Amino acid sequence: MTVDYHVHLEEGPYSFRWLDRTNKALEYFHPEKEYKHGLSWIQSRHQLLADRLKNGAYSTEWLDLYLMKAKEIGLSEVGIVDHLYRFFETKSYFEKHMDISDTELGRLQHKWLKQVMTENMGEFVQFIEGQKAKWAEQGIQLRLGIEADFFPGCESELKELLELYQWDYVIGSVHFVDGWGFDNPETVDHFSTYDLPLLYSRFFEIVEQAVRSGLFDFVAHLDNLKVFGIRPDEDGLLPHYRKIAAALCETDTATEVNAGLYYRYPIKEMCPSPLFLKELVNAGVAFTTSSDSHFPDDLGKYVHQNTELLKSLGKSEIAAFNRRKRHFAPIR
Repeated sequence: MTVDYHVHLEEGPYSFRWLDRTNKALEYFHPEKEYKHGLSWIQSRHQLLADRLKNGAYSTEWLDLYLMKAKEIGLSEVGIVDHLYRFFETKSYFEKHMDISDTELGRLQHKWLKQVMTENMGEFVQFIEGQKAKWAEQGIQLRLGIEADFFPGCESELKELLELYQWDYVIGSVHFVDGWGFDNPETVDHFSTYDLPLLYSRFFEIVEQAVRSGLFDFVAHLDNLKVFGIRPDEDGLLPHYRKIAAALCETDTATEVNAGLYYRYPIKEMCPSPLFLKELVNAGVAFTTSSDSHFPDDLGKYVHQNTELLKSLGKSEIAAFNRRKRHFAPIR
């Protein structure tokens, strides 16, 4: 079985770069027969983009492209998630835990939060649940997930938010270190204010807290602090890797091999790194596979390769989820 359990339908901020990337995705599924850069060509592209913007991400037209891609590459199960910060219902949660102070970093992050928080959680849940039967008829299981940012001390608030709806699985993730969103390209200069080994130590401390919180079915991209290629000597990180592996085993929490950083960010490396992955596999951690795609043409990217990688390291099963229950399927 081959699965992709970390798939997004949309992500802000909204820019002409976002519009261009959306056009690229549409062009993959609707190749233009006219010569590029002619009037009829631009009119056709404009209509496709106009329809996409009008209908939004929670539309059958957009999700059908994911279904087409899933069938094209032979996926067995696909899990659609959205970031928790996309939903209006979580506004107070993020305003409490993010740095939105009257500083350069705080103002930038406050602006970013307003740019990306555009959706209603109930509409997302209703839409994905309503599409499951259609996908099943096509031979693919569609699952509903949520990717929830973990902050130190957030457990009770986050538990209440996650209990608003019935999910097939909940992904835990760490994108913030003490209020700083480290994977935002606009805040990359903030790395220079830290001692790198101490920064990584703090990051993995938060990751371990997320794992031990008991809130998550799997914890995503365990070493995504490396996103911009800013990382100390990796041998010095081995104690952290082993500590996270132990926490995952002790709590029976799964993780993923996530391709997102490999094809979308400067580090160009899977999460976890090859060294980290070996530690996790040797410890007996359960794995699923993820493209971390944000557009339908990226669905399933590198999941076949990463499934084979896990198999080569001795893994014979892949983790999948349904109504917060984990099951395993053989890697074939």
